[in-house]
Formats: sequence, structure tokens, C-alpha cells
Amino acid sequence: MTDASDRIALVSCMRNEGLFVLEWLAYHQTLGFDHVVVVSNDCTDGSDTLLDALAAQGHLTHIRQTVPAGTPPQDSGMALVLDWARDNHVTWLLHIDSDEFLNITAGTGRLSDLMPNASEADVVAIPWQLFGDAGITEWTPGMAVLPSFIRAEPAPEPRVTKSKCLFRAASFAAATDHNPRAPLVDAPRVVNPDGAALNAASLYQDRSSRFRPHDLAATNATARINHYAVKSRDLFMMKNDRGDGQGKIGETKYHLGSNWHRSANKNNVEDRTILRHWPATQARMASLRQDPAIAAAEQACFDWFSTRKSAILTPEALALWTRRERPNA
Repeated sequence: MTDASDRIALVSCMRNEGLFVLEWLAYHQTLGFDHVVVVSNDCTDGSDTLLDALAAQGHLTHIRQTVPAGTPPQDSGMALVLDWARDNHVTWLLHIDSDEFLNITAGTGRLSDLMPNASEADVVAIPWQLFGDAGITEWTPGMAVLPSFIRAEPAPEPRVTKSKCLFRAASFAAATDHNPRAPLVDAPRVVNPDGAALNAASLYQDRSSRFRPHDLAATNATARINHYAVKSRDLFMMKNDRGDGQGKIGETKYHLGSNWHRSANKNNVEDRTILRHWPATQARMASLRQDPAIAAAEQACFDWFSTRKSAILTPEALALWTRRERPNA
């Protein structure tokens, strides 16, 4: 049963995400998380320095990790987070990436409107809603994600939509980027954000991101994860430089026209529901930037991006990372 004393932490594994850290942090602070934890590895954009500056002021916990050979960075990061949660008596964890924002559409849009539906549950599987590039090709440092990308798929799609999980740390021995695994409790209970029961079979698989029944797993009346997987064209292609969170080598996932690009770049409808928190988010971002160390570290990330983009997104790279449609035979 959920309890008023339950502590809820937001968790992310990040590499070279300095452009987006403050917006992501400020937005989620408005929702009522008790703590934020970011695990970083081998950052080259200066975001580890930014995370250190934020940690020094108590805004989050920053864990630097050295990824064991052959281990996906997000999996090893989650192992560190689970240890941290147990040491700090944290009840619930939500692991999402820096391009994902929890959008609670019920009530006032805060955790207090979601958590009653988690009563008796070990896992709340929250479906993605994919947001596309909204026709934006070039990103300028200092732009904000939430008001820039307001085009999305109409709704999560059964059998297709993936989920991210809010889960009880004490109920699981391990976790992947999408959901916990290796249950430590008998018959772990999974619900969707509305509180409807889902099948727990996915929790026993090495890697899974979908739950059944498919229609209930895609229900988002109470909450969804806004997934800004594409953003602008240049940001999407720069992900080839950063690498994949699961440590995959030689991937074409971040090529324009790839299967992932086509499936994630959804611009069917306008969706501004998350922007009800934008004024509060802006105010928090401004407050964070009043700290000279935080402001300087963020600016260094902006400068790194501009320099790196000029070096990486050459005409040759653009051609290499663009998948051309084959002409009809």
C-alpha cells in the first residue's frame, strides 16, 4: 500500500545531455519527486561538471560510474541506483531518460494525483507517447524542449507502445532501462497509471518493455511519458556521436530515415497538455541559473555542443547518417 511517508525518486542515466539537464530537472521538480538521481559515464560535453554543481547545492545526487566491459551503461547504472535507494530508504523509483518527461494528466498533474492508483502495486507501467520534430531542423542552445515540440502521435498504440516503470525498489533485485526484473516478492503486482491490473510476465524476462493486456497497457488517461526521441534533425543525428544507452556498436538507429526515426517522429496532432507546468518550470530554471557555478557549467555544455556539432555534422557525415529511400524497381 502506498503511504504518505513513501519516498519517490526520479532516476536517469545520462551521457552528454548537458543541453537538457536543467529543463528536465526543473520540470520534474514541479511534480513532487522527493529526490533526483543521475548516473553519468564518460561525459565529454561537460555535463558531469554541471551535475556536480547541481549536486553541490542539493538539487540532485550525481553518481559517476565506470561501466564494466560488456555491460550496457543503463543496466550497470540501475544497479548503482538500486543500491543507493536501499541505503537511503527510498520506496519508489522511476527511471527515465533525459528525452522523457512524466506527464500526469489527472488532477493537478502531480505525483499526488498518480500515487493513489499505485495502492498495493509493485510496478506502475507508464506508456510512452511519441513526440516528433515539429519540423525543426536546427537546435540553438538555450531553446527549450517542451514548448518547441508540441506535435505527437494521437495516443499510445496497443501492441506497439513501450512503457517505463515506476516501481518499488525493495521488490526487485535488478532493473533495465524500461522495467524492473528479478522480483524479490511473490506475485508482483503490475498496474497501468489508472490502476488497472496488467500481466507481470515481463518482469521475469531479461529485457522487455511491453505489458499485456495490450489495450490496458496503452491506456494513458492518468499519465504518460512524453518521449521526445527525435527533437530537431541535428540533435537526432548528434546521437550517433554520443552512442546508444545499451552500449550497442555499429547501430544505424540514429540515422535519418531509419526504422527508429520513422517510428518515433510522430507529428500527427498538437499536444500541449504538459505545458500547464511550463511557468513553474521556467521559474525553477531561472532560479537554478542564479547560481554562478551552475550557470557557467551549463554555458560550457552549450559551447561544447556548438563546437562539436560543427566538427561532427559534416556533409560527409550527413550523407552517411541519412538513409535514402530505394527507388521503385
